[in-house]
Amino acid sequence: MEQAIFYILAAVTVIGTILAITEKHPVHAILFLVTSLFSMAVIFYLLMAPLVAAFEVILYAGAIMVLFLFVIMMLDLGHPEKGMSPGWKEWLPAVLLSGISIGSLALVIVSRHAVSSAPAVMPTIRELAVSLFREHGLAVELISLQLLFALVGALYLGRQK
Repeated sequence: MEQAIFYILAAVTVIGTILAITEKHPVHAILFLVTSLFSMAVIFYLLMAPLVAAFEVILYAGAIMVLFLFVIMMLDLGHPEKGMSPGWKEWLPAVLLSGISIGSLALVIVSRHAVSSAPAVMPTIRELAVSLFREHGLAVELISLQLLFALVGALYLGRQK
């Protein structure tokens, strides 16, 4: 079952990233990228890396995407008050992908809670640091590459014609 959830979330991540790259409106592109980052965080949680998943949501999907949104608003790339409000067709992909990610996360949490009912032992700071840098180093690098792609996409969208 976890393997099927992994493949579903991987597809959501790829589709969300492709939509973020191809979207013409920069705010919509950021929303698709946040969806992609969130589903990547659920994949990390599924792979027994809850700390990396928390970093993905808090740092990347939260803080850095807010920074990207702030830069887009400072550049004044568009005037939303002049445009039409988005219809349900514009919202459908993001809502669908986000719903799949959230549903998968709920399914993983419920299945893990049913399997392990033993109390978890809190790791020390040293064990946490060793686990992060030795076991999850590749995950941190993958996240940094995804941020690099997001930055390149933001620069491409923000360039002058």
